[in-house]
Amino acid sequence: MTRRPERETSLSLTRRDWLFSAAVTSGVLLQANDRVWADEEGVSETPHFWYRLAPEGPYIDSQRDNKAFGFGQGKVYLSEDNGQTWTHDAIFRDADKITFSCILGNGNVLFATRTRLFLSTDNLSSYKEIVVEDTDRSDYLPHQPIDPENPGWYFHPLDGVHTWDVNGSEMLVWGNYCNVLGGAVPINIYYSTDQGETVKIAYSFGQSPTFQQPGAGPDDQLGNPDNPVVCRHIHCVTYNPAENAFYACTGDHDRTDADGNNHQECHWLRGTYDAANDAWDWQVLVSVNSNSRYKSGGINFVDGQLYWAADANGKNGKMPHDRGIFRCAPADLADPTKHELLFNPHYESANMIIEDDVILSAHYAPASPYATGIIYSPDLGKSWAQYDLKEFGQRSGIRFHPKNSDGWFRVDLRKGWIERGEVLFIKPKPNHGAVQTKTAVQTKTSATN
Repeated sequence: MTRRPERETSLSLTRRDWLFSAAVTSGVLLQANDRVWADEEGVSETPHFWYRLAPEGPYIDSQRDNKAFGFGQGKVYLSEDNGQTWTHDAIFRDADKITFSCILGNGNVLFATRTRLFLSTDNLSSYKEIVVEDTDRSDYLPHQPIDPENPGWYFHPLDGVHTWDVNGSEMLVWGNYCNVLGGAVPINIYYSTDQGETVKIAYSFGQSPTFQQPGAGPDDQLGNPDNPVVCRHIHCVTYNPAENAFYACTGDHDRTDADGNNHQECHWLRGTYDAANDAWDWQVLVSVNSNSRYKSGGINFVDGQLYWAADANGKNGKMPHDRGIFRCAPADLADPTKHELLFNPHYESANMIIEDDVILSAHYAPASPYATGIIYSPDLGKSWAQYDLKEFGQRSGIRFHPKNSDGWFRVDLRKGWIERGEVLFIKPKPNHGAVQTKTAVQTKTSATN
């Protein structure tokens, strides 16, 4: 348990002080009771939404209602006014290694570095490490990396919605997007039914012949040796209340091992949870190659309908690529003839959130002519627009978080595809009627809101 040191005075740290401290100290830890204030940021706009970058200060990693969790300069922070001020904080020396965080319904904060999970139940006055439980309820411990600098990303997600009300109780479920940066790592779906006090494995993928540590021997193989289903990483996990079932999709390609065996990595899974026995039942619904609408992410359920965004790629199928934003009844997922193509942005997109009939998605920057491409529908897919927020450079939007209490979505802007860059906030404008489908290049204009 790590507790903050008691101090008799509380200092006020302004945005300018934050920048000065970051430049001068080069990572020297701040005192745990220093208070960070966020200056008001300029807001730009498109015809459909306002947008702004997060203010200088802690990196805002997650949000929920009026709360935000951030980190930086060797500390973690919690705000109760959407990042305007940071009244709770704690020293955390591995802050720059944080890859995941989630604010639970009871106020608990679960956050993770590359290989370790931590939980605070008292607004960061203290935190403790959480050891994951394996499917047999033994401790699930990270592997000892051959290269200590590359232990892998055990907990980093690509999506941003991880909690749902399941039969009257909150469940936290997510999967790790990994094996891109930071080293080889096993691929798992994790869950918690007690506000993060215990975290367990719901599903563990098999041992990929491709994504293993360089120089690893037979005893160093990562993944579940008893599961033939392999993948590179998880794109999305979400919940459908109409079925009381979870859905997950994975990537990335077809790969041939040294013995000439082909391994497909793009799967859709459906899982049901038996709370009485704390047990999961997962079924693979689809396994395909990468040039398919099933290579996807951004799974959402609205009024019993299944929505997703496809980022088909590769040269292993019919051209043009089978991309777009699709909708169907969940029971029809495996039958492409029953899918409705709502919109085709023509470029790869595997992230999406739907809230209050607004659909928000983004381009995969390295595969798009857009610098920072945003895909937007104000009316659940009846009309569409695309915007290029060029002022941010080549950025990919991932980890879309639901709107906070001020009405702003939170989006990671990743450099290229996955390296951490900035945080973008997007606030929908009131929908005063249908807007014709169009593509637009957005130039920055000043606005106030």
